[in-house]
Amino acid sequence: MIRIYRSGATTFERVTADLATWTLPPDVIWIDLVDPVPDEDSAVETALGLSIPTREEMAELEASSRLYREDGATYVTSDIIHNGDADLPSVDPVTFVLTSGPLVTIRYFDPKPFAMLIEKLERQPNLCTTGADLFLQLMEAVVDRASDILSVNAARVEAVANHVFSEGKTVGFQKLITKLGRAHIVNARIEQSLSGLARIFVYVASDERIDHVPDAREHLKSLSSDAASLIAHNQAVAAGINFQLSAALGLINIEQSSIVKVFSLVTVCLMPPTLIGAIYGMNFEHMPELRWIEGYPLAILAMLISGLSPLIWFRRKGWL
Repeated sequence: MIRIYRSGATTFERVTADLATWTLPPDVIWIDLVDPVPDEDSAVETALGLSIPTREEMAELEASSRLYREDGATYVTSDIIHNGDADLPSVDPVTFVLTSGPLVTIRYFDPKPFAMLIEKLERQPNLCTTGADLFLQLMEAVVDRASDILSVNAARVEAVANHVFSEGKTVGFQKLITKLGRAHIVNARIEQSLSGLARIFVYVASDERIDHVPDAREHLKSLSSDAASLIAHNQAVAAGINFQLSAALGLINIEQSSIVKVFSLVTVCLMPPTLIGAIYGMNFEHMPELRWIEGYPLAILAMLISGLSPLIWFRRKGWL
């Protein structure tokens, strides 16, 4: 699907004309290719005289495939977080093409920053007059969305920390570790997205459409600073996740050791009574205790003393 945004408009227009004869209107400042088919790619390439990267090319990770200049246009590709309200957000590549005319975006999913920018343009139709302005506004929406997702993830990690280090016996370690694992995955995907944005900001800083415009240059510096601060915050959250995971595993080991210690003590305590019971269960003919009236209660008393003696000894040694 091809969507175009005209200067001063409040919403997108979908291209429904015959692509073979379609021409680009002169006041268009944004071309948004959403899950495009080859015919749509070809129509935009013909209209702009530029090549449009394929989905496979967008997925390549090497820098030369994600950041490059060609025919006077700057191509940058970054992994953008989407489905951020889910437990495990996804990341997929979006390509931005800065041209002397409109901004071109190529994507195969619907990230929330695009909707956020459209809502902003509906309130301020004259906010952007060039493709470079739209690019910076879109980057700002992407950074804001990443910040929101990072805040939610940090709150989840804090909630797990409150549970792990709460007073009293902590239970449900399996669920806690699962939550920490999910938080770690989200943390890694946020890092992936923010790192890609940071590289983009450094690369486009030398683009004449931004470098020669003071307001755009300052806006880009602000975005770079925001991305750097978010990366630092995300790394702090990652350190917290690792610490809490280590703490949870340590508490699990302590709890298991306590359980094993109890079973060991019970076994030791039952050994003397078992020995006594075994002796008197041998049924030898010449065992004088068998004819004692007080023999049975004395045997029970001996069992109790032999069972309690190890407990008293362990407590004095500080093992309990």
